[in-house]
Formats: sequence, C-alpha cells, structure tokens
Amino acid sequence: MKVMFYTPPTSFMQGWFEDIARALPEAECRFWQEGDTAHADYAVVWHPPASMLQGRTALKGIFNLGAGVDAILKLGDALPAGVPLVRVDDGGMAIQMAEYVTHAVLGYFRRFDAYRQQSARCEWQPLAPNTKQDFRVGILGLGVLGVRIASALAYFEFPVNGWSRSQKSLPGVDCYSGEDGLDAFLRASRVVVCILPLTPDTAGILNRDNLLKLDRGNGGAYVINVARGGHLVEDDLLALIGTGEIAGATLDVFGREPMDGGHPFWQESRICITPHISAVSVYEETIRQISGKIRVVEGGGVVGGVVDRVVGY
Repeated sequence: MKVMFYTPPTSFMQGWFEDIARALPEAECRFWQEGDTAHADYAVVWHPPASMLQGRTALKGIFNLGAGVDAILKLGDALPAGVPLVRVDDGGMAIQMAEYVTHAVLGYFRRFDAYRQQSARCEWQPLAPNTKQDFRVGILGLGVLGVRIASALAYFEFPVNGWSRSQKSLPGVDCYSGEDGLDAFLRASRVVVCILPLTPDTAGILNRDNLLKLDRGNGGAYVINVARGGHLVEDDLLALIGTGEIAGATLDVFGREPMDGGHPFWQESRICITPHISAVSVYEETIRQISGKIRVVEGGGVVGGVVDRVVGY
C-alpha cells in the first residue's frame, strides 16, 4: 500500500513523517509535494492544499492528524466524494484540555487574576470568596473532549451544565440540547466553555446576544474558548468586558492566528491569551491510532472517527 503525508512547512508535525513510516513498515510512504499526482491508497494530512486531494477518488481514506476538521472541510469539492475522512479520537488531547480549562475556571473562581494584579501593586487585600453553588460552569459541546472537561470540573465539585446538538445524558451534568435548550443553558451558566466543532451552525455562537444571557452573579460571567476562533465575535466580547457585563476571558483560539500585535485583545488585562496550545496531538498516540486504523481499513474492517461531512464533525 502507498501512503502520502503532508503538513505545512511551519507545522511542528513536519517531523512526524518518519514516525508514520516506521509505524507502517509494510507501506511505501512519501512526503507529498506540489505536482505529485502518483497513486496513493491513503493520505495522512494536516491542513493540506486542495491540489493534494483533488480528484483522488481512489483513496481508501484520508486521515487527519488532529481532532479538528474545519480546515480540511473548507476544501469543499476538492475533497474526493466517497472517501472516508477520519479524525483522531482524543489523541492524548482530552486530558490536556481538561487541565487547561480547569486551570482557567479555578483562576477565575479563586480570584487569582485579581490577586496577581494586587501583587504587581504590592497590595495585600483578601477578597470575598466565590461559592460553588453560585458558580455553575457550562460546557458547549459534549464530545470526547467536553465530557473529559466536565468530569474534571465535577471532581472539584463544580456544578456543571452541558449543551450539545442532540440530547445526551451524563452523570453529574445537567444536559441541554438543541436550539430550544441553548437559552436555558446560557442563563444557568456563570462560566461558558466552548469546545464545539466549528460549523456554519456554531460559527459566532459566542456573540453579544448569547453572552448577555449568561448568569453574571455578583462578579460577572466568564468566557473560555478552546474550540476555534470562529466561534467568538471578538468585538462583542471586548465591548462586554469594557462595560463589566463579562468579567474576563481565557482565549486559546482566534479568528486570525498568529494574532496580530496590534489586536486590542493584547491591551485588555482581563483577557488571558495563549497561542493555541490548550491541547495538541500527542504524537505517539496519534501515530498509533492512524497506523492502526490504516491496517484495519486495509484488512476490510470499519474504523471509528469517520467524519460526517454534512454536520461537520
């Protein structure tokens, strides 16, 4: 079998080609370059150009080197119809995402941001503590990553809400679903965590109207976005932080990455910015998954993680 591999030149995944080749010694592996039209049975990719996949209907599978598939789905008709697009299931990302979100929630709940500002001013002033019964955390998206986040927060005894497109039932989580359930979910959440896939239906979901529905409690609501920059209407968030209706935010993803040095987010002390590092594919697990799934498909089997191109994940 023949496997072609591609990641952008700037990606940290560039070095994974040799690991994929070692994990599939029975395969003929090559790094795809522009102009390469030779036959391939499988494509292992991250942010591939349209020219790599256009017309390749003979592929048995396209394996994405991460869980997020919004970038590859933007290729539209360049993605060969009928060829399974397979994403990584977790790939070591769920525990990282749970760590990141729990850190952000605890930082706001325990008022560590305020204490850091006090420290910079050499100021000693205990602040009134928050109480967990008034500090419900809402998770937008209850896939593998969202469920792991919910579990981590429940361990710290935070009350947790969850919203998904279709109804789910999870222990320790008050679950909401569909358009009808979104308003109730937002009104019952002091902190909102976005871990949704980016689709036409979810783009811009963190907008002024929705953010104003959050439970602001005594100190304001808080926003955590670890999904995609397209979920957030950035100007709306800035305006609401400016008026105090949103207390602050932790953002790991942005409409344009890397974020321009002149972006107003950099000047807003109530926004914590990280450079899209909340969860990265762990290469050992990712390579194990992809090589294993290629062997299953090659043997005529069925694999998990196949993307529904209609719903976008």
